[in-house]
Amino acid sequence: MNNTVDLNLTKIPQELKLILAIIKDVNNGSVLKEYNHNINWDVFLKLAFHHRLYPLLYLNLVRMENNWIPANVLQTLSHSYKKNTFKMLHLSGEMEKLSKLFMEHEIRSLVLKGPVLAKDLYGDLSMRTCGDLDILISIDDLEKVDKLLVGLGYEKDEYIQTLLNDWKWRHHHFTYYHPIKGTKIEIHWRLNPSPSKEPNFNELWERKRQSEITSYPIYILSEEDLFYFLVTHGARHGWSRLRWLVDIHQIVQKKLNWDIVQKLLKKYQCQKIGGQSLILSKQLLLTILPKEIRILTTSKRSRKLASEAIFYLERMVNLHSDPVPRDVAKYHASHLFSLLSFQQKVVYFLSVLHPFYTDVETFPLPKKLHFLYFPLRPFLMIWRKARKAA
Repeated sequence: MNNTVDLNLTKIPQELKLILAIIKDVNNGSVLKEYNHNINWDVFLKLAFHHRLYPLLYLNLVRMENNWIPANVLQTLSHSYKKNTFKMLHLSGEMEKLSKLFMEHEIRSLVLKGPVLAKDLYGDLSMRTCGDLDILISIDDLEKVDKLLVGLGYEKDEYIQTLLNDWKWRHHHFTYYHPIKGTKIEIHWRLNPSPSKEPNFNELWERKRQSEITSYPIYILSEEDLFYFLVTHGARHGWSRLRWLVDIHQIVQKKLNWDIVQKLLKKYQCQKIGGQSLILSKQLLLTILPKEIRILTTSKRSRKLASEAIFYLERMVNLHSDPVPRDVAKYHASHLFSLLSFQQKVVYFLSVLHPFYTDVETFPLPKKLHFLYFPLRPFLMIWRKARKAA
């Protein structure tokens, strides 16, 4: 168990506890039957798919005594496992094609997740799910990439509404979808949206690694940068999908330069987030932490953040599907704020003073007069609140 904090897991569904037990598999299935009482297998499957853990569940179950698992549950997991494997192979082909195309046009790219992450952390494409391809490029190459993707038949999701170029820091990626292939691509120019501090693209490129997943060179983050990215990405989503925490469990088993990791976390003001991820991974997945990073788990702030994250495991929180329930949205906003360092909180408050596109919708002005939204913003905010109250 975790010596730094005992997380309150009493409200976590029994079905999720069973999923965690199967994934850990520390007793080779000998004690799993004790979870079989009062299990709602429909809920079990819903949680397995929600947390994107069905490939690992299936592979662990077939290796252990599983006659206590209903046949239809195993069949569903088996079918989904095979389907996911084919999807990962399809994404691998598309990833190689895009990387080659970008390189031919002198566009440097780093693949963040997808099949390369499955291979890098799990050693097997089939062991991790992936909904899309996340590719990081320099912001200077966005226009070139847009033309290339449109030329391949991709359609851009124009959901970002911007004012005075605030998209460059309020957001961190554009989304493209291929209507025939059914492939979704996220083109990143940042790892995370503002107010996060993070390495710039050139730094990440200098430290890059080459993936061996395809015959054509595909570049990925260094192991230390990848740890930073996985920690900040998972924390930003409240660890609401356990797959992200299993990624942390997997990367901790690798031989990272933990001195570099600690320097990265300190430089970009996310030591407490790193501690949060390690506490959660240690207690929920029994991760053995290298002694070099155990100090991160002793921080009171990290302990508090880890305890707060249990909220997302007590319920099936999906932050990507609108509308997010009001109580969940309120809790998540508060939790996101608690993740920020003091400097990041200052940047956040300053960003609130910057005009939003909602100001244009409230009081339209010609584009050449958009600078007036700076002095007008406080009044427009009050006007909107008054109209909403009315």
